[in-house]
Amino acid sequence: MDIYKPLVALLAIVNPVGVVPFFIHFTSSFTSKQRRRTMMVSAFTAGIVIALSALFGLKIIEFFGISLASFQVGGGCLLLISSLQMLNAQPAEARKAEVSEGSSKADAGASIAVVPLAIPLLTGPATISTMVIYADKTRHWWELAVLCGYGIVVAGVTLLVFLASGRIARVLGQTGINIMTRLMGLILAALAVELLADGLIKLFPVLAARSIS
Repeated sequence: MDIYKPLVALLAIVNPVGVVPFFIHFTSSFTSKQRRRTMMVSAFTAGIVIALSALFGLKIIEFFGISLASFQVGGGCLLLISSLQMLNAQPAEARKAEVSEGSSKADAGASIAVVPLAIPLLTGPATISTMVIYADKTRHWWELAVLCGYGIVVAGVTLLVFLASGRIARVLGQTGINIMTRLMGLILAALAVELLADGLIKLFPVLAARSIS
């Protein structure tokens, strides 16, 4: 196995630069401390997901009897919900009136960092399936260890990109961010539909036959 190919594939699939508009949108109302916490949690979670996918991806899928197609459909639903909120320029997660402002903000940072930033925007079905495929090709323990180490590399790159998101926000301004938010929401909706369609076709091949006919 070419040991460098998985890293190139991971950086291309995770693409933290492409997630910057979503990060700016989801953390627009956060304080500096909450934003830093969100950066750390999302980057750390992405690295953990990559490492766990390499170590236990095949075993987990076999144990629960689920397929990547099912995971793909679930991830597509999450993306579609997020895209609809972005198209309406709404916050990533609405807070209930009965929850105090302090506790809601504390919960928001942690929840948004994991879903949807880390999962599925940074590490979705494509990332997990890629790690599972490369893990299946390993023949030595050190190759598997290198795959897990790539999770740390991706987490570091993601953190650096998110740290620079403030400069990007200042360059774009609020109007530019709003425009980009809606455009990215539209793109995200299209990606969500493709994920759902591809997953549903894998689950129900008869759908592909009917579309061709």
